[in-house]
Parts: sequence; C-alpha cells; structure tokens
Amino acid sequence: MPNIKSAKKRVKVTETKTLQNKVFRSQMKTDIKKYQAAVAANDLAAAQELYKAACKKIDVAASKGIIHKNCAAHKKSEFTKALNAMQA
Repeated sequence: MPNIKSAKKRVKVTETKTLQNKVFRSQMKTDIKKYQAAVAANDLAAAQELYKAACKKIDVAASKGIIHKNCAAHKKSEFTKALNAMQA
C-alpha cells in the first residue's frame, strides 16, 4: 500500500479506469456476440446493422488502448469477410 499522497491517488485512478475499461470491453464483446449470432442465423439485415455497431465499438476500444490496433483491424477484417460472404 502506498504511503505518498500522489501514489495513493494513482491507485484510486487506476482502479476507476480499470473498471471503466472492463465495462467497455464487456459491451464490445456483447456487440460482437450479437453480430456473430446474426451471421450464424443468416439474417442479413440484422447483421448489417450489428456490423456497424460492432466495428464502431472496436474502433473506439482501439483508440482508447483497450485493445491493440492490429487486433481491432483483424476483428474488423473477419467481420467484413463474413458479411460479404452472406451477401454473395
């Protein structure tokens, strides 16, 4: 446990930010699962809407440093391939 005032504050801030990141990551994973369920159900209209939502969440997560930018690019590429396969 830190003794210095600034170190104590950093511990509090880190805990708060960690909780915020967990909440956002959970929301992102939920959106991803919804999109994957729509693709599995072969529902094109729902998949297109959920694709936009999932990609937006992934972009925000990458910009905030919650996930790595290459991980975000990989996920978006997979989603795009799945959506294009449904349309073809």
